[in-house]
Amino acid sequence: MKIGVPKEIKPQESRVGMTPAIASSLICAGHEVYVQTEAGHGSGCSDQDYTAVGCTLLPSIEAVYETAEMIVKVKEPIAQEYPLIKSHHTLFTYFHFAASETLTEAMESSGAVCIAYETVNENGKLSLLTPMSEVAGRLATQQGAKYLEKPQGGCGILLGGVPGTKPANVTVIGGGVSGTQAAYMAAGMGANVSILDTNLDRLRHLSEVMPKNVTTLYSDPSTIAQSVLQSHLVIGTVLIPGAKAPKLVTKEMIKNMIPGSVLVDVAIDQGGCFETSEPTTHQDPIIIKEGIIHYAVTNMPGAVPRTSTYALTNATSRYALQLANKGWKKACLENPMLREGLNMVAGKITYKEVAEAFNKNYIPAIDLIQ
Repeated sequence: MKIGVPKEIKPQESRVGMTPAIASSLICAGHEVYVQTEAGHGSGCSDQDYTAVGCTLLPSIEAVYETAEMIVKVKEPIAQEYPLIKSHHTLFTYFHFAASETLTEAMESSGAVCIAYETVNENGKLSLLTPMSEVAGRLATQQGAKYLEKPQGGCGILLGGVPGTKPANVTVIGGGVSGTQAAYMAAGMGANVSILDTNLDRLRHLSEVMPKNVTTLYSDPSTIAQSVLQSHLVIGTVLIPGAKAPKLVTKEMIKNMIPGSVLVDVAIDQGGCFETSEPTTHQDPIIIKEGIIHYAVTNMPGAVPRTSTYALTNATSRYALQLANKGWKKACLENPMLREGLNMVAGKITYKEVAEAFNKNYIPAIDLIQ
């Protein structure tokens, strides 16, 4: 199979969909790998690293799409890429369709097979989302601490305080992978941390493993409101696989927060869980509404591509190899976990939550591959 690795063109995105080591394993299995010039530079992978393992360099993103049958990326295609995607392509990348009807309809029109990292399901675990969730959770606390500084527009509180002063109050909404990592980071920096979730078993586990400065709370509207009003930093990490994130923090709550507080919306890829959130970029990462700083960068892990690329490709590589060796249809038929990643086939939506988000027809993936 001819596999293409284009350079990511989303603003300030320096990750790459395949490292030279992963490309080497595909080439050893008999496949051809075509990499756009400088695609891996931001992640510390040089063109020479790719050619040394047998990859062919191509000068443009157009050339990659024209040559390849399967495209392995990191982020969802953006408008510049839409005309390049054809019905013979299999795309393996993050999509987050439910957050963008424009993207959904563009991929419907393309007729391509779209396999989304974020919905590949390994016995209840979103294993291809996990590494980026880990990175995003840790970054959320790091960025939140920075924007609490007065020169950044924040209220001027040090997350962990110092002896004789109070630490900042941090609320983390969602006790999944991102939320856990965010809470660990905030607790490690000395903050007073509350983590909210609706899963009591998860809360019991977190209560056992978290440091003593972390309080676990059952998440309901009243508890969220009370916690948000007392917090200097609120991190939203709520995820419903493949679907839009619920708006758990309302505009009214945000109006009454401590002036100069910070909201970090890790769920922004799925539409965000704060009512006032708007997608931002690394180039222009914050907006201020109601006197509250909103950080809602849609590709947070792109800030640390050397870490993120290797964390991601460690997880995606085995699936890329299955797709290349067997073709998408056989690979998804034989592997139900990979089949969960099928979001679209030949213009038909095969992931229920995506169809429901836009009131479109849904066809189970198994019906199209048997």
